[in-house]
Amino acid sequence: MKDRPILHRFAVLAVTAPLIWAAPISADPVNSPPINLAQILRRVQDHQQQVERMREDYTFQAVQTKQQIDGDGNVKSTESEEREKFFVNGHIIGRLVKRNGQPLSADDQKKEDERVKGLVEKAQVTPSSERLQGQSITVSRVLELVELRNPRRDTYHGRPTIVFDFLGRKDAKTHGMMEDASKKLQGTVWIDEADLQVAHLEVIVADTFRIAGGLLASVQKGSTFRFEQAPVDHGLWLPVGSEANMQAKVLLFKNLRERIVERDFGFKCFRVQTEQALAAEQPALRNE
Repeated sequence: MKDRPILHRFAVLAVTAPLIWAAPISADPVNSPPINLAQILRRVQDHQQQVERMREDYTFQAVQTKQQIDGDGNVKSTESEEREKFFVNGHIIGRLVKRNGQPLSADDQKKEDERVKGLVEKAQVTPSSERLQGQSITVSRVLELVELRNPRRDTYHGRPTIVFDFLGRKDAKTHGMMEDASKKLQGTVWIDEADLQVAHLEVIVADTFRIAGGLLASVQKGSTFRFEQAPVDHGLWLPVGSEANMQAKVLLFKNLRERIVERDFGFKCFRVQTEQALAAEQPALRNE
């Protein structure tokens, strides 16, 4: 269905933007200084290029399952795709290897290899601050478009975290569909206080977002997104899963309810130098 990629791009805004990292701060809740959210976010952004270089040497598998849901909440159909994901010049690229549990045919694999080759070539000459195919926007840009509220400390998966809420700024000057969509979002972010990585993200569509004025599609109020990361090596975190529950109206009359779940696993570092660099850099970062 031609309308699905457009709706999926909306989900990408919430589930891919939080791939961020920075130098750690004290995780001791007793001796921790007051939360200076602006300072924390500056440090997150300052170290973005460094983590992008580290991620270049990692690959992992991702299985995405899409379920079409009827009006009673029953699953009408299920599709799955498995990809090999890797990073090029700060951009994440996925090579499709299986569809519904079955390897691609020789012809389909050839087409996929050609598609990925084109993406790699484009990624190599596209700054990491720009997104391929308009699928997402940078973290720093997202932070310019939302209002941050209520910073606090909490524990997530047994680790101290800094938590804050955010709300899209309706007065923000935006460019393009993905930036426009950010105005309709609100949610909460959990940042690991030891490694300053986004550990968890929850987003809800606070107001219906209309694509092409609603003529093409409308992502309905109440659609939700969740994103999860976990430590992989020496303070480097990578995504381990995400979930989107979307309600949309397509072409003015067709209602679409879809649940998209992604599970990420099989992380591999294919350069020994990266592991050595990570181990060497962590002590220095902790002293910043």
